[in-house]
Amino acid sequence: MTLSFRRLMRSSLFRPGKDTLVLLLVCGTLAVPAFGQESVSNRRVACVNGFADGYPCEAVDLLAFVSNADLNAQARESLDIWGWTDPETGAEYVLAGMDNGTSFVDVSDPQDPRVVGFLPHSGAAPSGWRDVKTYANHAYIVADRSGLHGLQVFDLTQLRGLSGQPVQLTMTAHYQGFGSAHNVAINEDTGFAYVVGASGGQDCGGGLHMVNVQIPDTPRFVGCFSHDGTGRAGTGYTHDVQCVDYQGPDVEHVGKEICLASNETAVSIADVTVKGQARALAKAEYPGVAYAHQGWLTEDQRIFILGDELDERAGEPARSLIFDVSDLDDPIYLGEYQAVTRSIDHNLYVRGDFAYQANYTAGLRILDISEPELPQEIAYFDTTPTQGGTRFAGAWSSYPFFDSGTIAVSSIGEGMFLLSATHPSLSVDREVAADVPDAFGLRAPWPNPFTERFTVEIDVQTPGSLRVTLTDLLGREVHVALDQEVAPGVKRLAIPGTGLASGVYMLRVEANGGVATRAVTRH
Repeated sequence: MTLSFRRLMRSSLFRPGKDTLVLLLVCGTLAVPAFGQESVSNRRVACVNGFADGYPCEAVDLLAFVSNADLNAQARESLDIWGWTDPETGAEYVLAGMDNGTSFVDVSDPQDPRVVGFLPHSGAAPSGWRDVKTYANHAYIVADRSGLHGLQVFDLTQLRGLSGQPVQLTMTAHYQGFGSAHNVAINEDTGFAYVVGASGGQDCGGGLHMVNVQIPDTPRFVGCFSHDGTGRAGTGYTHDVQCVDYQGPDVEHVGKEICLASNETAVSIADVTVKGQARALAKAEYPGVAYAHQGWLTEDQRIFILGDELDERAGEPARSLIFDVSDLDDPIYLGEYQAVTRSIDHNLYVRGDFAYQANYTAGLRILDISEPELPQEIAYFDTTPTQGGTRFAGAWSSYPFFDSGTIAVSSIGEGMFLLSATHPSLSVDREVAADVPDAFGLRAPWPNPFTERFTVEIDVQTPGSLRVTLTDLLGREVHVALDQEVAPGVKRLAIPGTGLASGVYMLRVEANGGVATRAVTRH
C-alpha cells in the first residue's frame, strides 16, 4: 500500500514533531518531504483541525503558493518581500526578493497569482539578502554582499497590462552611491529612502545612508547618520530601520522625521528632519541582548516592538522586546513577549491592533497587540512543517498591508505563500466595531497615501444619519465631509486634501450607531 506523506500528515494519527521521523521511515526515505515544491493555485485550502494541505495552522487559510522555481527558474531562495497596489487599477502586486533578482507577482486574484516579470540583480554575484520597498509607484531594491549592486529603481507602472509568460525587466534608474547594503526603508510621507548596512562608496559607517527620492527616478544623496556607541563595533551600524513623519504622543517632536533603528546592540532613536544635521535623541537598551534585529511602531506611535534574532540560541523562546517611546528622548523598556516557539523571530510589521511576525521555522505568527504590553498569539501558519529549531530557514518576511486582506509570506527554501486570516477579530473589517457589523460597509480609501484627494465608499444599510470626518492624530476635526440624513445605498465621497499638512489623518465614519476609522496619509 502506498500512502503519501501529505495524506499521513492530515490524518488523525499524526502528532506534529513527534511522529515526523516515523512518517519518513514509513514513506521509505529519510529525505525531507518536498513541501512547497509545486505551486498551488485555483483553490482555497481551509485550516481545519490544525492543518491546511498538510501545513500546521490556526485561523489562517492557504489561498495559493508559488514555488521558488515558478518565481524564477534560476532562483534558489526567497528573501524579503513587499507589496504595491496600482492606484489606477487597484491591482495588487507582491515584489518578491530572490537571491538572483526580484520577481513581480500579480496577486489581485490571490487564489490565482501570476508571475508577470523578473528584474535581475545588478551586483557581481547573487545575494542571500535582498530588500525591497516602494515609493510613488517605484520599487527600490538593495542587496547585501553582492559587490556594486547599488540601489535599483524600477517604475512599477510598467507592470500594467503584463500577462502571459513573465518578461525580463530592466531598471528605470540605478543609484551607485554605495555598493552593497543590507536593507532599505522609505518614509513615504517625506520621500526619503534610508539605506542601512551599506558597504562600498559612501557607506556612512553602516548607519543611515540618506537618499532623496522625491523625484522617484532621480535618487540624490543627502547625508549620513550613525549613532555612536551602538552596534557591535560601537560605530552605529544599523541592521534595519523604520522612519516616520512623527505624529505620536511626544508633542516636542510632532511633525519631525524620526527614525527608530535596530542597531545590533540597542535601538537608536534619531531626529533626521534636517538631513545634514541629523542627531541622536536616545538609545533604548534591554537585558540579554543578542542581536537587535528589526522592529515596528504601533500605529499610535507609542510603542516600539523589537525582535532579537539570536537570543533563541541560548535555548529560550523567541522574544519580542517592548518599549514605551511616548517620550522619544527617554524610552522605557516595558518587558518582553515570549513566543510559544523557540524558532528565531525575523521581520515583524504592525497593522491596526495586530503584529505579523515571520518566525523562520515556525512560519507566520499573528499577535493581538490591542494591549501592546501584553501581546497574545491568535493565529499562525507554518510554512516548513518538517523543520524546527533555531535554523535560518522558513518564513523570512510577510506583507500584511493589502486592502484586500491577503497576506503574503516569503519562505526561504520554498517560495511565496498567499494566506487569509480567519480569526474572528481579523476576518471582519478590523476597523469596524464588532458589535455593529450590519451598520454599514466601508471600502478602504483610495489612493492611500494621497496628494490632492482620496475617495471612500460607504454602503449604508438602513436610512439614518451619516457623518464622515477627518481628524488629526490628536482627535481634532480638520474636515467634515458629510453630516446629514441619508437613504440606504452606496455613498461615494471624494475628500480633498487642500490645506492639509503632510502626515497621517484618521477618516471617521459614523452611521446607524456604528463607528469605523481608517488611517490615511497625505504626501
